[in-house]
Amino acid sequence: MSIGQKQTYKANSRKEAFYNHFEGLAPTHVRYRKRHKYFWNDIIKYCNYFIQDDNSVLEIGCATGETISKMKGKHKVGIDFSPKMIEIAKAQYEEVNFHVMDAGHIDLDETFDVIILSHVTGYFDDVLTVFRAIKKVTHPRTRIIVNYYNFLWEPLLVFAEIIGLKKKCPRQNWLSRRDAQTFLYLAGYDHYRVSRRMLLPVYIPGLSYLMNNFMDRLPLFNSFSINQFIFARPYGPEMVIKEYSVSIVIPARNESGNIEEAVKRIPEFGNSVELIFIEGNSTDDTWDKIKEIKDKYPHKNIKTGQQEGKGKGDAVRKGFGMATGDILMILDADLTVMPEDLPLFYYAIASGKGEFINGSRLVYPMEKNAMRLLNYFGNKFFSIVFSWLLSQPIKDTLCGTKVLFRKDYEKLIKNRDFFGDFDPFGDFDLIFGAYKLNLRIIDLPIRYRERAYGDTNISRFSHGFLLLKMAFYAARKIKFY
Repeated sequence: MSIGQKQTYKANSRKEAFYNHFEGLAPTHVRYRKRHKYFWNDIIKYCNYFIQDDNSVLEIGCATGETISKMKGKHKVGIDFSPKMIEIAKAQYEEVNFHVMDAGHIDLDETFDVIILSHVTGYFDDVLTVFRAIKKVTHPRTRIIVNYYNFLWEPLLVFAEIIGLKKKCPRQNWLSRRDAQTFLYLAGYDHYRVSRRMLLPVYIPGLSYLMNNFMDRLPLFNSFSINQFIFARPYGPEMVIKEYSVSIVIPARNESGNIEEAVKRIPEFGNSVELIFIEGNSTDDTWDKIKEIKDKYPHKNIKTGQQEGKGKGDAVRKGFGMATGDILMILDADLTVMPEDLPLFYYAIASGKGEFINGSRLVYPMEKNAMRLLNYFGNKFFSIVFSWLLSQPIKDTLCGTKVLFRKDYEKLIKNRDFFGDFDPFGDFDLIFGAYKLNLRIIDLPIRYRERAYGDTNISRFSHGFLLLKMAFYAARKIKFY
């Protein structure tokens, strides 16, 4: 720590109080952390859910290094303003790079994929200054995870300090969720997900498991959980449209009458557009029509393939495997989502407004026969279920048009074993994979049209039952993991 920073602490009584507090706490902090490892281990487990093995990770306010040492990642750095804390951290964890550094004056010549601030915002004299300082060690794909106490717990935690269950410290900031989101917004971040965890922060055999792994996940009880998490990413006017190449995968089963219409109606956008038709066990002449249209439009970049397996999900995977574009898109061959709307998806992802763009059919009025009434209410029901599962609004999970970067899809493939091969539709394989990769998921309203050719391949009851099974499966892998 520089002489100038020490003088700043002396000039600021609140900063000096916290500095002296943590310097004095350092010799006993390792033992204190072990005593409360149940509380801290859950934070580590939750953050690690969203961190990839090849990520670089920075923890701000790392203390003696227990949290950052247990985080996943190939390169890990911890900073703290307490020299004594950092001295102990270096002695404990040689594999982590530790620095004595003030969070408001970060001096690192690198950027990080993930930045974690766990229970430190309460100690910052100026939260906005710290969030702005973090910007210099971010890149456009950096993820910020801010973890802090639910302000509803303030009376209980003050009482815990009085009776000795918690270390006393100078009065800290108690930020509401809106306060933290406002600071992030003002500092130039897009906050895209909020969640809470842990109803019972101490370990009581049986009871802790019941409360923290089941009751805690339920909407009403979850409001009282002690740990709040906000996920954010850098965002600002510097994000501009870039020119990317695009691959559009069009799964087609019994869609002979729509093949030429798709080719004619898909606009040119981005650097280039590649069309990939995947025929899926049709009983009509769809495959012959695809080959015919490819020959008829030689100036179009058209690829063709036939799936060996079954289901739209299998067809999408085959198409994505053939794709060479920077951005991957899905367009159902029934053309109920208008091909003319695809540039809207391109703009949303190319401008940085989202990293996984999910079409939503449930905003604009539909044509009369575009969706059967039972399907409509089914979609509404699953919207509520999956919004709860993913801790963010997802209005329409089954819209066939979904868009992501190919480099993110390649990461999703590596993570696929986590969820397994459970989804014949392909929609949830992508949505859950995007959630696990901590991507910014955006709903984009589209105009949903009545099918002009053929009949739907969706069975209301058998597929509805399958969706319900997938919701329970996803709950085990996401909410109750």
